[in-house]
Amino acid sequence: MSGQGVAGNEGKGNKGGHVSDSVQIGVVMGSSSDWDVMQHAVTVLKEFGIAHEAKVVSAHRMPDEMFDYAETARARGLQAIIAGAGGAAHLPGMLAAKTTVPVLGVPVPSKYLKGVDSLHSIVQMPKGVPVATFAIGEAGAANAALFAVAMLANGSPELAAKLDAFRVRQREAASKMQLPPV
Repeated sequence: MSGQGVAGNEGKGNKGGHVSDSVQIGVVMGSSSDWDVMQHAVTVLKEFGIAHEAKVVSAHRMPDEMFDYAETARARGLQAIIAGAGGAAHLPGMLAAKTTVPVLGVPVPSKYLKGVDSLHSIVQMPKGVPVATFAIGEAGAANAALFAVAMLANGSPELAAKLDAFRVRQREAASKMQLPPV
């Protein structure tokens, strides 16, 4: 997965009441195989009209590009980076070491250890290099995006209203749930 989406559209520009014209959130992953999980972050960002980019930036196979991505994040206007990685899962921590833009780490399930290895790698950062770590897998990717939306909503009444409406829809859907008869 490589490329850029602006609130779900290719290229620059922001139409239809989206929050910002410039990319606000970066979604990066160590491999295209991580897309099955990380697409859930992008789906949430699109739902809220958040300008974003999504790309592969491998900590191990593309270290120079990874450093450049982190070092230029603030100057490019990124407000947060959602970084998904499996296995050794060094990507979120290495990004956090090279930028002061908040990094939201998503452990991607791995073939052998089901993502527990990734979770431990991402959550155990040394003091002074924070990575906000989310749940393993799809829920973690979606929640990282919702967390990014909440961060942006602090400065945007329009986005805060969208987030409030999302929470109302969640509550309404949960209140309609029925259990099967016993």
